[in-house]
Amino acid sequence: MGLLTFCINVTLDGCVDHEQGIADEETHAFFTRLMDETGAMLWGRVTYEMMESYWPEVGRGDEESPQSMREWAVKLEAKPKYVVSSTRKDFPWTNSHHIAGDLRTGVQKLKDATPAGVLLGSSKLAAELDRLDLVDEYKFLVHPMITGCGPTLYQSGLPRTRRLELVSAKPLRNGAVAMHYRRAC
Repeated sequence: MGLLTFCINVTLDGCVDHEQGIADEETHAFFTRLMDETGAMLWGRVTYEMMESYWPEVGRGDEESPQSMREWAVKLEAKPKYVVSSTRKDFPWTNSHHIAGDLRTGVQKLKDATPAGVLLGSSKLAAELDRLDLVDEYKFLVHPMITGCGPTLYQSGLPRTRRLELVSAKPLRNGAVAMHYRRAC
């Protein structure tokens, strides 16, 4: 069984808005390495649609972008992408698959079938999966800024405090810190 790892950009005040944070070569290289280490991506419909509206164009070279972004896009195109949605059924982007029905069952089957692990990149979906005790690890890229706005990490709350154990903390040259935690037993 593979691990389900929640990975997201977050500011010091907990903002997870995709337009906040440092989007440079180092950040894209960081996320490309994480994607390389896992077997599949998992998103909610909103995140999927945001990604689908931009990254395929970058991967094809239709959108001007730095090399690190193009590398991410090309690898993302090939990576299996799983989407949780109760409203959308058609996911035409290459290697995209729908998880329908019972959330716990569908995600557990994905974890069981993906020994290299699954990278979860949707904050609302992460909160739902954390409520179901399905998230195994957390990899946050903490950006050195306070936004004072936007959606925040676990904004909808959790039924209880989640105790984590630090695996590693690595500062990047751009001032962000890559934090890796796992659930404490």
